[in-house]
Amino acid sequence: MPYLLLADTILLLHLAFILFVVLGGLVVVRHPRLAWLHLPAVAWGAAVELSGSLCPLTPLENHFRALAGEAAYPGDFIGEYLLAAIYPAGLTREIQIGLGLGALALNVAIYGRILGRRRFNSP
Repeated sequence: MPYLLLADTILLLHLAFILFVVLGGLVVVRHPRLAWLHLPAVAWGAAVELSGSLCPLTPLENHFRALAGEAAYPGDFIGEYLLAAIYPAGLTREIQIGLGLGALALNVAIYGRILGRRRFNSP
């Protein structure tokens, strides 16, 4: 039971991190100091997606699932939990690159708006 709890906790942390990478720029609009945390998170998330690597949280979660007697999943977090619902055919390299570029583009747009607003409002 503690291994399953650890695996599920890692799963939730993984999801929270992904949401922070994708949507954290919206939080930065309200709390600009979080940019110092958000920008490295975006860089890491995009690097993992664009390089085709696995986030270290995926094997860690699988390790605890295996210790709990559950089956580990073969791919990555996005492929297992998110894309399975959105793209039933599964995660392809093209989709993975698209997700990385999409996260970057969304955040560039948000930060561009933040910086543009600051320039407009400054004396």
